[in-house]
Amino acid sequence: MRFAVVQFGGSNCDRDVCHVLRDICGISTDLVWYKERLTQPYDAIVIPGGFSYGDYLRAGAIAARTPIMSDILAHANDGRLVLGICNGAQIGAECGLIPGIFTVNAYPKFICEWTYLRVENTTSPFTTAYRRGEVIRIPVAHKEGRYVAPPETLEKLERKNRIAFRFCDPYGVCTPESNPNGSARNITGLLSEQDNVLVMMPHPERAAEAVLGSDDGKKVFDSMIGSIEAGRVPSAEQVRT
Repeated sequence: MRFAVVQFGGSNCDRDVCHVLRDICGISTDLVWYKERLTQPYDAIVIPGGFSYGDYLRAGAIAARTPIMSDILAHANDGRLVLGICNGAQIGAECGLIPGIFTVNAYPKFICEWTYLRVENTTSPFTTAYRRGEVIRIPVAHKEGRYVAPPETLEKLERKNRIAFRFCDPYGVCTPESNPNGSARNITGLLSEQDNVLVMMPHPERAAEAVLGSDDGKKVFDSMIGSIEAGRVPSAEQVRT
């Protein structure tokens, strides 16, 4: 099994993700510079957090239009896994991997703090290690993390069980006070139509070891690995053959 972590100019969480995958989860992982493209099939791709292209224009907008994104879209179209974290979520939205956009926080400043999330979906390849309704603790760090979408899109996400995580209080109640950026319906993690793409604003790689204050985020990576091992999603080997 081999994962790729894509690096853009301005990525700053790429090596954190590699550390979790390589040193904690034991997964072979390549750092792929965006200009080098994807030269081989991978089981999963992670688009990490940071400030690609300095967040000029809109966060993620320029990176979403680079040639490597055509490789990532082809990877996703094959049914293989893509995880977009923070800036990676913004890039995923900008290139159409998921509907809606991430825009400036309701209170327009950079926020960096621990948040509580309620797990809404436990059947996707990214969430099988969680319990439905489980409250987890994962930090956020963004200025453009507010998820917005038309009402009909939000209704479809609800109906199709494509909301992975919502901001909540420590007791699992989703309130305006527990929503740090003003995201629609407290949504902070959502899935693609085929459930093989997850974008989320919180940073699971920053909550993958107890020494950091929480290891709740590790279950995202555990779920991905387990889903590939169990054959619930296509592997790179299947693509090669």
